Amino acid sequence: MFRGQFTHSVDAKGRVSLPARFRDVLTAGGDARFVLTPAPFDTCLHLYPMRAWEEFEQRVSELSSMDPNVVRFRRLYVSAAVECELDKAGRVLVPPALRDRAHLDRDAIWAGMGRILELWSKPDFDRALTMTADEAAAFRAAMEQIKL
Repeated sequence: MFRGQFTHSVDAKGRVSLPARFRDVLTAGGDARFVLTPAPFDTCLHLYPMRAWEEFEQRVSELSSMDPNVVRFRRLYVSAAVECELDKAGRVLVPPALRDRAHLDRDAIWAGMGRILELWSKPDFDRALTMTADEAAAFRAAMEQIKL
């Protein structure tokens, strides 16, 4: 499982180091390949280990092709997915279109989210964590309903 937050710089070629802890999790299954895709509701990217992505794709393929929301989701999320590999230095080359989508130009945050990783620009991540008093109260109420 991926957990924790790590800040790394994006270099001039669009590469960002994957923290060693996350590399270990990624390669534990014997496959260093992964998929990057833009998050549908946030300005970040999702990184799935290849096996987790294939399982996810299987579940998506079983959804109705006649449901316009499913079709839109496939267009936004699945069709934008890019297969990647780590380079020898443990870096991820983020394609330009995905870098633009996630505003990655300098400092990036890797955020472990359990089965996947999120890759954020530092300013966008900081904004995503900021809540007004009303948002914090609504969030607290929602968490109480979940009963974690």
